[in-house]
Amino acid sequence: MPADRPNILLLCTDQQRFDSLGCYGNESAITPAIDGLAHDGVLFERCYVQSPVCAPSRASLVTGRYVHAHGLWANGVSLPQHLPLFTKSLADAGYDCGLVGKWHLGPCQNGRDEPRLDDGFRVFEWAHDPTHGSQRNAYHRWLEATHPDLYARAASRGSGRPAHEPVLFDTMPTEAHYSHWVGERSIDFVQQERGEDAPFFLWANFFDPHHPFVAPQEYLDRFHAEELPAPLGSAADLANRPEVLTEAHLRSYAGAARGFATYSAEEIRAILAANYAMVSLIDDEVGRILSALDQTGHDRDTLVIFTSDHGEMQGDHGILLKGPMMYEGAVHVPLVMRWPGVLPEGRQVREVVEWFDLNATILNAAGLPPVRGNQGMSLLPLAAGMDDAPKRGWALCEYRDSGHPYEPPVHTTMLCSGSYKLVVFHGEPATARPRSGELYDLDNDPAELVNLWDSPEHAAVRSQLQEQLLDVFVATEDRSQPREADW
Repeated sequence: MPADRPNILLLCTDQQRFDSLGCYGNESAITPAIDGLAHDGVLFERCYVQSPVCAPSRASLVTGRYVHAHGLWANGVSLPQHLPLFTKSLADAGYDCGLVGKWHLGPCQNGRDEPRLDDGFRVFEWAHDPTHGSQRNAYHRWLEATHPDLYARAASRGSGRPAHEPVLFDTMPTEAHYSHWVGERSIDFVQQERGEDAPFFLWANFFDPHHPFVAPQEYLDRFHAEELPAPLGSAADLANRPEVLTEAHLRSYAGAARGFATYSAEEIRAILAANYAMVSLIDDEVGRILSALDQTGHDRDTLVIFTSDHGEMQGDHGILLKGPMMYEGAVHVPLVMRWPGVLPEGRQVREVVEWFDLNATILNAAGLPPVRGNQGMSLLPLAAGMDDAPKRGWALCEYRDSGHPYEPPVHTTMLCSGSYKLVVFHGEPATARPRSGELYDLDNDPAELVNLWDSPEHAAVRSQLQEQLLDVFVATEDRSQPREADW
């Protein structure tokens, strides 16, 4: 890898499936900018997040630790203050660090201000989501300054999102939209004057395509709902699966939001179309940010990464949103990297990688050592196609009754190893729920239509994966505290 430190641009969305992009084979998607990144860089075909919900997953990325090792086990839980973040390492090494958009490493409910960490950001334009009522909501301050009439109309309705229904902050026209704000402020950051020895790191955090499923009309007009691919499988798939999945079919978020079963077929099609529209809007903003980068002349000395913190069920198997489910739509995310002159063009990486590997990857690109307690690995050797690139071969994902809590609690763990995916729905003593699970052969059943958990022919596979999962947990314990002597 080159000695010169690159600029680093991390473009991150919220709740975006891997298969929502043209570069991942979706012929209905309109995503030329992100597809162009993949054409000019490296696309990782099998990147898995460490949790299917926001805060635990994001905590894994910033700390380089698995969920059971960093302590932010659920949405609404604060990240322990003592854990080092990779962004602070960058800042300490002279990087000019900025954040625009979502962060979500602490409680934000009811307009709470998310606690600031020792994160290293010089620019911290935080906005948890378009509706968040905090006075620190930077999107609201920008909206008030640039579109005062629209802001006044939205503010008169109040903030928050009762029952996850859209309010006016969610239904802004393109020029006032949250995604456009992320684009505008990211462009401003990229174009700032800096000294020759001051590379930048920018984390641009889009809130979409997170629900509620709304988008500006001009983007909705790009898609015909009846022509879009239907969700995978149906609610009938849930007959031989853990009972909480049927609960999720009926009521999302442990009853805090509508379930798939309460929507008409027409409404589901509208949700799908809105999701495509939100992704298309993000792509246009990504295109604007990349054009601004080109104009500065730094396009060739900037590592650009596009990814998302987790996925969205989007009607697969009769389920919407996210939660304890570990299906591909929920845990498999896009990951594309472009670094001209360093990473090859048009390369596709088939090996299983994990989302929090970006922590070590970014520090490696900057010529810095991993953060203390890091459990990930740099993906740069794998992206470059080096023969001796480390390959883990498995991915771990954890859900610990996150978000709106279930009663009894729900705890699930996924191990993806080779072509198989094991999902354990834990029982006693973790919870009063019965122990159950899922097992899929992704090579032969990529849509996860056939649960092999109780298949006699796959009993040995299930047993081997459960034993491997025990070994993985031992291997990923936090043993970062140094041993100072033998006794």
